[in-house]
Amino acid sequence: VQLVESGGGSVQAGASLRLSCAASGTSFDDYIIGWFRQAPGKEREGVSCISPTEGMTYSDSVKGRFTISRDSAKNTVFLQMNSLKPEDTAVYYCAPAYGGHVCYLESSRYLGSWGQGTQVTVSS
Repeated sequence: VQLVESGGGSVQAGASLRLSCAASGTSFDDYIIGWFRQAPGKEREGVSCISPTEGMTYSDSVKGRFTISRDSAKNTVFLQMNSLKPEDTAVYYCAPAYGGHVCYLESSRYLGSWGQGTQVTVSS
């Protein structure tokens, strides 16, 4: 399944953005979808994931500020990001994985090549 990220931008600290991860060519209803981010000079880190049965996992750094959701009719997973901080600045990627109700944020569990991502820049 191929995924395309969008919705990034440049905002001030405290603002909100909603990222979209859209599937093309096939339904992703049976997949876990994870959001990851990579800041310059840092390793890719897991941000959040959602399972086919809407089990959700969040990293400690975004818990309480970010909300993940999926819309099967639109074949899209969203990441609503509120109260953005400068440390949220990164390129954000989404990727699919196989799994059950519980999803995990280790990138090795996810399939396929990483796409272009979408840049999020938060200024103080």
